[in-house]
Amino acid sequence: MIFVNLTTKDLERSKAFYTALGADINPLFTDENAACIVWDENTYFMMLTHQHFSQFTEKPIADPETSAQVSVAFTRDSREAVDAIVEAGVAAGGSEAGEAKDYGFMYQRGLHDPDGNIIDFNWMAQAAAEQGPEAYVAEHGAGPDPVPGS
Repeated sequence: MIFVNLTTKDLERSKAFYTALGADINPLFTDENAACIVWDENTYFMMLTHQHFSQFTEKPIADPETSAQVSVAFTRDSREAVDAIVEAGVAAGGSEAGEAKDYGFMYQRGLHDPDGNIIDFNWMAQAAAEQGPEAYVAEHGAGPDPVPGS
């Protein structure tokens, strides 16, 4: 299982935002200090208040509105599913993180949650996932943007 710990200034706002994206809340691990956001049976976000998060580190807590410390990315089954979840996130109080990126074999869009945490969503052609982007581009041609790293 994967647990990603993120900070929030407003726990109720975070819960509303992530449920609007289709995630669930596990009430067994949710209280006034934290919310367990369930993406699937193996992937969870622990949204922690700043005070609660500070108990787990001696380091200063980065403010996700002004600093990037982590970007979490999720795959979706289609470009349309990527668009739909980003649009749902914007409607629920998030903001789009830059322009959509279309590489032909891969499509990406980023989202800032209401606290500024970066959540990316992407779709990748099955052939590219199995054989690598170069094989896909050789067979299908390059997309609108160049292949990352080439």
